[in-house]
Amino acid sequence: MIQGTYYKEWSRMLGRDMEFKVYGHAGTPVLALPARGGRFYDWENNGMPDAIAPLLNEGKVQLFCADSIDAESLLAGNTAPRRRAEMQEKYFNYLTGELAPRILTLNGAKKDTLLWAVGVDIGAYQAVNCRLRRPEVFAGAIGLSGLYDVSRFLGNAADDLVLRNAPLACLAEDGLVDKKLLAKAEENTLLLCAGQGSYEGDALVDTQAMADALTDCGLPVHLEVWGSDVSHDWYWWGKELNLFAARVFG
Repeated sequence: MIQGTYYKEWSRMLGRDMEFKVYGHAGTPVLALPARGGRFYDWENNGMPDAIAPLLNEGKVQLFCADSIDAESLLAGNTAPRRRAEMQEKYFNYLTGELAPRILTLNGAKKDTLLWAVGVDIGAYQAVNCRLRRPEVFAGAIGLSGLYDVSRFLGNAADDLVLRNAPLACLAEDGLVDKKLLAKAEENTLLLCAGQGSYEGDALVDTQAMADALTDCGLPVHLEVWGSDVSHDWYWWGKELNLFAARVFG
């Protein structure tokens, strides 16, 4: 089993300590986001670092598994949508403005190095959101079984903060993402995947919608829809990550 290094560090943005774990010693820095309501240790507990063990051991990838605050943001159904959106925006700013620079420092990255992001379920949305909103920080993203229609969590996208954190709605607007910069990227800088098996219904619809929205904007995307045996669980996410990580970082 791949062993990780544990960190617990203060976040000014969130006003609390945030935990994360690092796997590998060198290579492309990759921010990993958990499934809905998940924790930083879920990736290790479900064998995801082991799924890319050769890349980690060879120093081709360094994996940084972040914590979530979903219970206070997207999943906080007992609070107003605006409050949920405010917390999601704070989390986005934590990931991109605090954790991302820390990752680059720990990685020993050269100047101008860009990160990648990868996520599963809601984490896939977070990863893609990072890539679309901060392409000057994130070189690409891999979204596995993503839930990209955040109206189910945040309500109407007419609210400015909701809109900024709703990639499907955001892409339809002008000026909210740097489409000129994103359009210059290769196809494999944004990879989306979903299965057609158990509990993949919402993810399959959302993943197709996300791919269509990107294509409609003339932005590069690689979409794969796996078979009817591919369910919404870590077993398949490990297989997908193994394949895509080898393709991108191998």
